[in-house]
Amino acid sequence: MSTLDLAFAALGVIAAAAGLLAVTTTRVIHAALWLIVSLGALAGTFLVMGAEFVALVQILIYVGAIVVLVLFALMLTRSPVGPQREVSAGPRRRLLAAAVGSASTVLLLVVLVPVARVLPERTVTRTEVMAQDLFGIWVWPFELLSLLLLTALVAAFAVSRMSTDEETGELSAQPDPEREVAP
Repeated sequence: MSTLDLAFAALGVIAAAAGLLAVTTTRVIHAALWLIVSLGALAGTFLVMGAEFVALVQILIYVGAIVVLVLFALMLTRSPVGPQREVSAGPRRRLLAAAVGSASTVLLLVVLVPVARVLPERTVTRTEVMAQDLFGIWVWPFELLSLLLLTALVAAFAVSRMSTDEETGELSAQPDPEREVAP
């Protein structure tokens, strides 16, 4: 086993552990931070494999844009930082979720392990060809995704500024004076 293999395995374990922590933590901010660690480790695996361009795109788009957008939306909506007991799943639901996740993992392994044994020879793709595909063919889906994320952020901001009528429980477009920030 070479040093690159060890680095790849270590980064893979870090990415998997951070991903597991991201979905099991009870605090939303911690989940976003563990997601950053997981995506950063995944970018490291791309670097070890020699795909510098993909690693850079991983860092720029996912870590630098998507996760920052999620953190910004969390700050805008003033979501609670601590765990919330009213939305916490009970032990039966957690056990069911663990069983479904384990079954999905086993199914993926049963399908993918035989395929991985008969992989064709690896072809090296130049960065110029990848960039032409990315910015030629795939530029519009990426732009549409950025518009969707921007719309979600604006909607989160709008929802965070709405108040509820305490008598009827309905939302009103009037800002809540208690939540207004003094100049």
